[in-house]
Amino acid sequence: MVRHGMKVSAQWRPVACSLFLLAGSPIEAQAGGIMDVDVQAYRNCVAPSPLARIKAAIGWQTLTPNPDKAVPVPTASSFSSFNTTVTPGSKAPLRSTLEACVPAKLGDVLAFYRTELGKLGWQEKPDGAVIAADQAQLAFTVPEGSAVLKLGRKNGNTSVSLVQKNSEAATKANVMPKPGQAALVFANSGDNEAELTINEQTITIAYRRQHALRLDLPPGEYSYELRVPDHPTRTDTLTLAVGDAWELTVGRDGAVQSPFHLY
Repeated sequence: MVRHGMKVSAQWRPVACSLFLLAGSPIEAQAGGIMDVDVQAYRNCVAPSPLARIKAAIGWQTLTPNPDKAVPVPTASSFSSFNTTVTPGSKAPLRSTLEACVPAKLGDVLAFYRTELGKLGWQEKPDGAVIAADQAQLAFTVPEGSAVLKLGRKNGNTSVSLVQKNSEAATKANVMPKPGQAALVFANSGDNEAELTINEQTITIAYRRQHALRLDLPPGEYSYELRVPDHPTRTDTLTLAVGDAWELTVGRDGAVQSPFHLY
């Protein structure tokens, strides 16, 4: 249950700019839109052809990187897309996501990414690795910050989710969470003031304010209410993982937008 707290909290901190853009660079025509990485990849994992299934099953398929792509993607991929989240005036992305579907065994795709990411200077973290017959998850230390690779199985394909986070860009944008915590950014671009209640605290941002506010929270699931005059109140829950940053935004038309994963 959401409880209303004080109108102002010292934990809220100003953010230099509340506009975060999604710069999409689709690798194939199927890509597009803001969507959860795993959901998007799974929706585009169509069943491979019988010949592709046979090649994958008996190991005839050798996975090689597509030389025309900026991130490692097997040439055999049936679907792939690459998106970045950036702040205005900055070329360095806060967060980059690669989604792909590969008609190959999970073990072969895992070996491909271990090899190709190692060539980029990414260092695999030994702790927390998960490797099973139908899923895998690896964490990496990268020159710009950190990254996580997730693999799964869907419709005879191996789904790929590769998320890279740029700690320097997040620090400059003032959305970097404190160690061991998560961050929530609240922004209002509408013509009326907006009020957000979360974690027993309430904050109000005047209409068309040029700065957003950030709240540092322990990781967990939070209920929240976002209220804008003449618009339905949005009541929902948001799960915040350690080290992540999300944004809740009121658009120019006053409508409450879906939570957006910033970092």
